[in-house]
Amino acid sequence: MNILKAIMKTPAELFSLQGRVAVVIGGTGELCGAMAEGFARAGAAVALAGRDAAKARTRLDSITKTGGQAEFFACDTTSKAGLQKLLVDVLAKFSRVDVLVNGAGVNSATPFFDIAEEEFDNIIAVNLKGLMLASQIFGRHMVEHGSGSIINIGSASGLLPLSRVFTYSASKAAVHNLSKNLAREWAAKGVRVNILVPGFFPAEQNRKMLTPERVATIMAKTPMERFGEPQELVGAALLLASDAGSFITGMELVVDGGFAAFSGV
Repeated sequence: MNILKAIMKTPAELFSLQGRVAVVIGGTGELCGAMAEGFARAGAAVALAGRDAAKARTRLDSITKTGGQAEFFACDTTSKAGLQKLLVDVLAKFSRVDVLVNGAGVNSATPFFDIAEEEFDNIIAVNLKGLMLASQIFGRHMVEHGSGSIINIGSASGLLPLSRVFTYSASKAAVHNLSKNLAREWAAKGVRVNILVPGFFPAEQNRKMLTPERVATIMAKTPMERFGEPQELVGAALLLASDAGSFITGMELVVDGGFAAFSGV
């Protein structure tokens, strides 16, 4: 990329994804689905990857009715063969990949002494192993072509461990670490790797844990005194995906209403 040409664009051009292709793993979910719609509105062709075709259809309808371009690709995101096929299929459809969002995730509030190996293995497989494999497969493609942006979805628990979500916190801490390592490795190869860190956004994977007591604790430590809305992640995602973020790599971009800044006094 010609850096001077990129930074001399207008603000609208800087954040544009016109002519680019974004693969959103976990794009059938609430948070990554909102990002996928934002990418489409910015001009990207969007590949939604996941297992739930019914949820994908709802998201695809939302994108296409506003003139966006998107397609669903069924994929087991913990399978290397499945992810390799995903890359092949996306290239066959769209000819290129410019942005990868690694957003598949599962959570659990099982007490520590009751965590079964099967539950631990599943959370690590979805949250960490799948992200690592996707970064290998799509990252190699990006490195070979000399450009790309990978956005890994982190967590407030990747910065500081949160109570009751032991395996999830451990997996997200590893995601943060791996992302920074990859950012360092690929910075000179034209590929940026960043961590988008949502604060507390009610979504399918965490709603069952939001008891009244836990909500009260969260609100007491969130200066904005409210949960985030999925659409409030779109601006940050566009910054990391577009030329507007051309000199940003290895960054934890926190979107949390001030939670990480709260000192308790």
